[in-house]
Amino acid sequence: MVFKAITVCPVCGKKLRITRLKCSDCKTTIENEFEFSKFDYLSKDQLKFIEVFIMCRGSIKDVEKELGISYPTVRAKLDEVISALGYKRISKPVKSSTSEVIDALEKGEISPQEAIERMKED
Repeated sequence: MVFKAITVCPVCGKKLRITRLKCSDCKTTIENEFEFSKFDYLSKDQLKFIEVFIMCRGSIKDVEKELGISYPTVRAKLDEVISALGYKRISKPVKSSTSEVIDALEKGEISPQEAIERMKED
């Protein structure tokens, strides 16, 4: 049986390192210190969200439909993943012009409610 590698020590809570790799076919074993990718530290839910986000080509509207969640929830999950990957969230979004908001609404990139919220910001 194959298990997903744990990335955090269950005793002290610090990050673990991979020290041994083995080929399941020829049984060759390599020992050294290897690092996990930052994606390995994400939860199953965060990985599933990223998979859907990529599958939807970054369209928040499509992610909403696929996961059955609201626009603010999609944004919150995206911010959570960004933070978990070690990136800082931009503190304040750049304001959109009215024409940009209307274009995004027409293309289906944002919901009518999001368009209203963006228009109120201006």
